[in-house]
Amino acid sequence: MMRTANPALNAGTFTGLAPAAARSEAMTLQGTVNKSALLLVILLAAATITWGKFFETGSPASVGIWTLGGAIGGFIVALVTVFKKQWSPLTAPLYAFLEGLFLGGLSAVFEAQYPGVVIQAVALTFGTLFALLAAYRTGLIKATENFKLGVFAATGGIALVYVASMLLGFFGVRIPGIFGAGVIGIGFSLFVVVIAALNLVLDFDFIEKGAAGGAPKYMEWYAAFGLMVTLIWLYIEILRLLSKLRSRK
Repeated sequence: MMRTANPALNAGTFTGLAPAAARSEAMTLQGTVNKSALLLVILLAAATITWGKFFETGSPASVGIWTLGGAIGGFIVALVTVFKKQWSPLTAPLYAFLEGLFLGGLSAVFEAQYPGVVIQAVALTFGTLFALLAAYRTGLIKATENFKLGVFAATGGIALVYVASMLLGFFGVRIPGIFGAGVIGIGFSLFVVVIAALNLVLDFDFIEKGAAGGAPKYMEWYAAFGLMVTLIWLYIEILRLLSKLRSRK
């Protein structure tokens, strides 16, 4: 059974889909790569909007509504995409645009506080992506069932910590250590970055199997969307880790 911790690319993603009637109408790896690249371009273009607005004014408030709107809108569109995969040719680009607004504003705030941290986070994110893709393609890393189960369990644990932290935050309670810049906080962030990166391996494996199974063409957009979900998570976690390290200097 195919397993991935990515909520967009889970064991039931390709279940129940009618196979493509012709090879030209089937999902391919190259098609997924092309659409992933296009989503990245859309995301980066949108990010320049909130990034530019922030540095024009120097005030987080100037991009607050754009950043918040992008985060909430992106979450809603992501849910729609998960439940309506056939809409992904429209919703995946919209998701990339909204997340770009969110990431642009978020990145600008971090950059203002820790100059140079954003380019480091971007470089590490793409470096990790290409390194793991190379390792996966050459067989250095194999997505065995035990590997998938371990990453899935670790990702679920991280999600529970974040949800618990959010719920406790409503009552003014904070989980000590893990979100600070101390040894525990940095160790936790490093662990999360590693798990987020390993989710990329599961995504590669899942997409490859979906293409081999002859999924319909629109699933290229959906698979690209799922990969974007992981990349965005990885970038945010790397940004958090670098900011913690910088704050200790």
